[in-house]
Amino acid sequence: MATKQPNILFIQADQMAGPAMPFQGNKTVKAPHMARLAEEGVVFENFYCNLPMCGPSRASMHAGRLPFNIRMYDNASEFQSSIPTFAHYLRSLGYHVEMSGKMHFVGADQFHGYEKRHTTEIYPANFAWTVDWTKGREYRPTNLTMAPILESGPAIRTMQMDYDDEVAYNGVQAIYDLARKGDGKPWYLTVSFTEPHSPYVISQDYWDRYDHDEIEYPAVDEIPLDEKDHLSRNLHYCQGRHEFTVTPENRRIARHGYYGMISYVDDKVAQLRETIDKCGLADNTIIILTADHGDMMGERGMWFKQHFFEWAAKIPFVVHAPNRFKPGRVKQNASLIDLMPTLLDLAAGKPFDDYAGGGIDGESLVPALNGDTSGMDDICISEFAADGSTGVSRMVKKGPLKYMYLEGVDELLYDIDADPNELNNLIDDPAHAEALAELREIAMRNWDPEALSKEIALDQQRRLMIHRATGGSPTWVNIVRADDDNRYIRNAGAADTKAKARLPYVPPAKPDLV
Repeated sequence: MATKQPNILFIQADQMAGPAMPFQGNKTVKAPHMARLAEEGVVFENFYCNLPMCGPSRASMHAGRLPFNIRMYDNASEFQSSIPTFAHYLRSLGYHVEMSGKMHFVGADQFHGYEKRHTTEIYPANFAWTVDWTKGREYRPTNLTMAPILESGPAIRTMQMDYDDEVAYNGVQAIYDLARKGDGKPWYLTVSFTEPHSPYVISQDYWDRYDHDEIEYPAVDEIPLDEKDHLSRNLHYCQGRHEFTVTPENRRIARHGYYGMISYVDDKVAQLRETIDKCGLADNTIIILTADHGDMMGERGMWFKQHFFEWAAKIPFVVHAPNRFKPGRVKQNASLIDLMPTLLDLAAGKPFDDYAGGGIDGESLVPALNGDTSGMDDICISEFAADGSTGVSRMVKKGPLKYMYLEGVDELLYDIDADPNELNNLIDDPAHAEALAELREIAMRNWDPEALSKEIALDQQRRLMIHRATGGSPTWVNIVRADDDNRYIRNAGAADTKAKARLPYVPPAKPDLV
């Protein structure tokens, strides 16, 4: 049993849904290296993001706080540099703390406690993607449309692959460099990939790993518009689904590309693990694998994230340290805000409680890693006010029951164990009245939707004013190479920039209605 401070390799993928993982029941995806991590590690079967959107999810994860508690609302919310992160705490515990890859920090502080960032960002770090509720549900600040679905397929090269090859190369090199420092200090390294984020395009070799005829269709067909819940209707328009025709075969091709991208990330995971082994660090390195949120992947006719349904909000979470923790599975609910206390307990070798400025919202998962789940509260909370919203929403999951408050318009209640596709809304079921009352109380505890909506609307207008006045300059992105200020996606639309980077070039799909 290892006793000294462990090294920690934290691997995060973007938009990689829990239900897409082979160790969480998916029979099609080929990800043997991640499956091996899961087989040898501890798998948290009911693990969720705290806001199904990149920036707020990642900031919340770093702070151990729920997103709204740190004013993280959308992909252009500023992550304030005065908020301590696990990177700061790990440094205080004697760690080297470095990062390779995406983290979607917005604001002038692009480090948030990390000593080194080995790559630039792929997405804007300024206020370019601020949500604007004054424009209604059809406002698309990030150019969300169905075009990426229609453009899915194989390619020679994509921007995603450009970036992730750079991330993997620098991640591997960082491990070598950390291994030979020789100063006796432990290290923590984040390696964060942008795939399998849309568009669902991958090189031919990964595409060919799958027989297209074996790619399954979504389990749940398109829900008729008048039967959708309030947030789902908002997203229908926000994502331009009324402007494009997406056929069943389009959905299947997109899923084929998505699965190929997961296989690509799987090979990157293998490279990182092989480097750990080569350096003789395996016995004292904890590997954590997760994502920032999921992707609806055509389920219910929905795409991307932005909702609390399982494909969008449920993510993989694996802790691999077989000489410390017996392989196993944890059924209780947990979420990304639990990462900070877990990391700090692991680093300190005992429960860590020296939190500055009022503590955190998460709980340590170390007891569960040691096989003791008796103290887990079995509750996770997720929030939403990003693209597609017109107000605030919240989700609470306790045990198998998931409750959703959707902008004060709709409420949903599902028993995920009995109804994994979330088709039977139990909100009016008398048999669940007591449990519903408890979940509602948890959802509204110290959470005022009316006051929050007013504050968020004001926050949006402040950021929009600044972006209009400055044109997005400075971009605030981390500069590693001389041209990083102009590489990848800065102020331009994500869809257009990614399309231009695709080889061969594929003209962006146009809406049916011109």
